[in-house]
Amino acid sequence: MDQNRPIKLIMTWDITPEHEQEYFEFVIREYIPGIQRMGCELSDAWATVFGARPQIMIGAVVANAKKARQLLLSNEWSTLTNRLQDFIQNYTIKVVNARSGFQL
Repeated sequence: MDQNRPIKLIMTWDITPEHEQEYFEFVIREYIPGIQRMGCELSDAWATVFGARPQIMIGAVVANAKKARQLLLSNEWSTLTNRLQDFIQNYTIKVVNARSGFQL
């Protein structure tokens, strides 16, 4: 991973059916504003309607690998991610060099 290039965090998950309303309220009011405050620029937000893929995919770009590492090790990131876990299942995160276009 190039230390000076922008980094993309690609997060996927499925919403727990019995928590859909609380999930949407949390994501809009807390999760998205929270990751943006920490320096992430939201680049993608996808919902799978059909097929055997994760229901939600979010892409967020961070300035470089050092900032991505600091972000992922921060207490604020842990708090937000742990709170998100109350409403989802099958959470994954990938850290990749950012490039233009759709990335999986």
